[in-house]
Amino acid sequence: MKIKLITAVGLIFLLTSCGAPKDVVYFQGLDSLTPEQMAQMNQNYSSRISTDDLLTITVTAWDASVVTPFNPPVWSYASQGDVAVNTSAQQLHTYLVDSDGNINFPVLGKVHVAGLSKQELTVKMQGLIDHYVKDPLVNVQIVNYKVTVLGDVARPGSLTIRNERVTIIEAIGSMGDLNINANRKNILVVRDNNGMKEHGRVDITDPAIFASPYYYLRQNDLVYVEPNKVKQKNARYSQGESFNVSIVSAIISGISTATAIILAITRK
Repeated sequence: MKIKLITAVGLIFLLTSCGAPKDVVYFQGLDSLTPEQMAQMNQNYSSRISTDDLLTITVTAWDASVVTPFNPPVWSYASQGDVAVNTSAQQLHTYLVDSDGNINFPVLGKVHVAGLSKQELTVKMQGLIDHYVKDPLVNVQIVNYKVTVLGDVARPGSLTIRNERVTIIEAIGSMGDLNINANRKNILVVRDNNGMKEHGRVDITDPAIFASPYYYLRQNDLVYVEPNKVKQKNARYSQGESFNVSIVSAIISGISTATAIILAITRK
């Protein structure tokens, strides 16, 4: 009987040991995909400007003086004694995209920018400024592009994106990768889409992730990685064990106190 029990336990251990790598290996089956399947996973992605984005827009031309009205200086205030003095700071002016998707740009006034890519906005601004300046050159940057990665990762936190295009794999890698007990099959992405919250799930063990609409992250996306079931179960067990220890400690403390009181009364 004991031999059968030991054999069964050993078999279960081997099965769980062999199955574990399937939960931690990324892009399983990628080598067996056909070229047609790989082609279906290719995505052309460019980030789109949305509300609450912070933009820098610089305008240049052969004659720098003619574009000065389009490049306002950033003013700061410094005090000299009891007097506040305006000083020009050496940094780029920023434009906040309002709730209607517009920015207020010098000379041009209100310009609708939400939903455009950087390239599309560049072409649009060049066309508008061309009425005032011949052959202007416009450079657009999104300066507050960041994503947040939380949960069972090595270094959870926010990641600022410099090139305005990042995949979920790159974001996780920048955070030190997932912990060994992370659930790689059910990663949550929460997204703000035109003021409405949406979410999706991705499985990074499956190469189909390359075709997912959540493979490329958008600005202000939240990525949450939950622990796998084994870690969740161990956490619940650990919490229950700690609770039981606390109860036992309280009972022992109460018994000790009651015993001390009884002994004190008896001695009197």
